[in-house]
Amino acid sequence: MKNLLHSIVFASLLIIWGCKPHSNDYKEEGDFTNKLTPTEIHGGKLTPELLWKFGRVAEAQLSPNGKTVIYNVLRYDAKTNKRHTWIYSVPTEGGEPQNLTSNFASCNNPRWISNESIAFITTNNETSQIWSMKADGSSKTQLSAVKGDINGFEIAANGTSLFYLQDVKIDSTTNDKYPDLPLAKGKIIDDLMYRHWDTWHDYAYSHIFVSEIKSGKIAEGVDILKDQRFDSPLPPYFDNSEIAWSADGKLLAYSCKKLKGKEFAISTNSDIYVYNVANKTTENITEGMMGYDKYPVFSPNGKQIAFQSMKTAGFEADKARLFVYDIETKTNKYITENLDQSAANFNWSANSKIIYFISGVNATYQIYSANTETNQTLQVTKGACDYISLSLNSGIMIGTKMSISMSPEIFKIDAETGAETQLTFTNKNIYDVIKFGKVEERWTKTTDGQNMHSWVIYPPMFDANKKYPTLLFCEGGPQSAVSQFFSFRWNFQLMAANDYIIIAPNRRGLPTFGQAWNDQISGDYGGQNIKDYLSAVDDIKKEPYVDADRIGAVGASYGGYSVMFLAGCHEKRFKAFIAHCGMFNLESESACTEEVFFTNHDLGGSYWDKPKPKSFTHFSPHLFVDKWDTPIMFITGANDFRISYTESLQAFNVAQLRGIPSKLLFFPDESHWVVKPQNSILWQREFFGWLDKWLKV
Repeated sequence: MKNLLHSIVFASLLIIWGCKPHSNDYKEEGDFTNKLTPTEIHGGKLTPELLWKFGRVAEAQLSPNGKTVIYNVLRYDAKTNKRHTWIYSVPTEGGEPQNLTSNFASCNNPRWISNESIAFITTNNETSQIWSMKADGSSKTQLSAVKGDINGFEIAANGTSLFYLQDVKIDSTTNDKYPDLPLAKGKIIDDLMYRHWDTWHDYAYSHIFVSEIKSGKIAEGVDILKDQRFDSPLPPYFDNSEIAWSADGKLLAYSCKKLKGKEFAISTNSDIYVYNVANKTTENITEGMMGYDKYPVFSPNGKQIAFQSMKTAGFEADKARLFVYDIETKTNKYITENLDQSAANFNWSANSKIIYFISGVNATYQIYSANTETNQTLQVTKGACDYISLSLNSGIMIGTKMSISMSPEIFKIDAETGAETQLTFTNKNIYDVIKFGKVEERWTKTTDGQNMHSWVIYPPMFDANKKYPTLLFCEGGPQSAVSQFFSFRWNFQLMAANDYIIIAPNRRGLPTFGQAWNDQISGDYGGQNIKDYLSAVDDIKKEPYVDADRIGAVGASYGGYSVMFLAGCHEKRFKAFIAHCGMFNLESESACTEEVFFTNHDLGGSYWDKPKPKSFTHFSPHLFVDKWDTPIMFITGANDFRISYTESLQAFNVAQLRGIPSKLLFFPDESHWVVKPQNSILWQREFFGWLDKWLKV
């Protein structure tokens, strides 16, 4: 299933064609309670096991009248590796959250039908279908009976038009071609993009089906991409918010990258298409705009479409610009031209003049507003936090916010003053019994005279009279801010709880400090950003509480590359390294990855170009293994198709052959990320075991 059950908004009758309400005696196998045992909270510090007790808040949806928020809470049972998601509600004026789907199968993607009823997706009889319930969680009823899985859907404001998403098999499999070989497993491949991120292509494409609600039933939909070998929403995320209805249900805007094979692999050129339901015609409203164009949102008056656009075809970390398309004049207007920041999560004001959005500034993500007539932008919220979602209805604004010391929770925001009121406290029972470390900002002068921002996270029982081992955190991306994120894998507070000081620099190549700072890293992987890391380490080790003889460096993806590159140039600064899913040999990595546009842009071309780009001759870690002299650990997963696991195997083999203390942690069932509970706990135990061995002696 491509869409991971993206959420929906549905307007229909609560009971259709004789469906019976679901019984409320459902029992899920596993322990998903948030109750803590004395053993789990012993010591008053965060542990890997305790991290998997956190409820994970997502999908906050504001009711039409602005009085209530519904949202998901995902919980895991680490003993069984199982997961379960519930739908909760909470008043925007504050109050006790209510579990609307207790004793019910796992649910996803809740949406308001009206102020009195809610729709959601759940799995029944092995297919994912649309269900409804009253706002208090009662009267759960199956609404759809579409053949196959529904991956997501949305109802237009007119209450009758809808689209739903399904995977449509178009390509022929090996067994289709050779029916006399039903047991043959070989894949016949003659074009690129045969696999993406962590999944082999399954011969099917995510398509949009436009339909109607007739007599309380969902009619057979029209595939508006019929016979087209393209996906909408775009892979690999298949984000349902890349598709939007006009208020009257006459127009449907969607994102699609109508390229195939090699062309798809070397370009980011997606476009916004507008489908006319009545005459079944499609218009490309971003033709000639060559980068990513995504996330269309119709204005309430139906006259405009806000969307996100990047300029460069091949640069996935380009500035994400806010544009507005005028439907009558067929013209595009660049709204955030004077704002040197990216924009996302667009929400229109009721008068169709103001767009609220989320933008990164100085290693945080805040809510902003933009006047579409004057292009004036204003910052609404401030503080050490990341807003990750935003919703606006009936003059009420809510958002989901997190920080290094708080997993995502829902807040009510005053759109004028930025004042915030916390509505959910999902993990308060954990915060009440453990202590987090202090988080501080630090600014360091770089080798080229710039000021670089870092976060410093201290152990929860920090004593300034002691000396602590310290970890340099190397961010991935490479263009991904070290912001106020709360990670359930690379968790700064968990590292600090193991009595390490963490220095997490926003080195060159990271967003939220202007586009020039973000763009500098392209073509300069082993250059200024590596010097920035060394500057951050040299600066913090001057502190009396930092043990300069016990410093390690850790990172994943580009951070893993950074660790391997530092291993060949650190000049005795570090005593231990950990590289997760890092790039070792840039030639082999660029030939093996799937999104070739990424390496073409960031490495400056292909390694067979004449002359060969500098990245391959100066910045590949494998060229400097003769200088490796420090214990190093590698972690990787077999299903990582962005950075092949063989990169880590090459590096580990070299370390072993050169007699360098080294370890390899290999996961045959993980990808670029380690997401299964017990694998993750194993990851953390080996991670800290390796660091403790070399930095706490």
